[in-house]
Amino acid sequence: MKKMTCRQLGGACDLVFEADTFEEIAELSKKHGMEMYQKSDAAHLEAMKAMQELMKDPAAMQKWFSDKKQIFDSLEDL
Repeated sequence: MKKMTCRQLGGACDLVFEADTFEEIAELSKKHGMEMYQKSDAAHLEAMKAMQELMKDPAAMQKWFSDKKQIFDSLEDL
């Protein structure tokens, strides 16, 4: 089990996610983002806007994903 924050994953707050795999933690982050979207949280909406821009470039998105996974993989297990 490893921990990453919303902010570490490109979000806007320090909510901590815990998961065994990067894919699981990314899914938790996505769910949180959707909740913040529904609440019209301005900081999260800004972070989502930046992510949408990144997604326009598949190579940049792949690099972002790879970089975040590398950070996750380097974390110590709890």
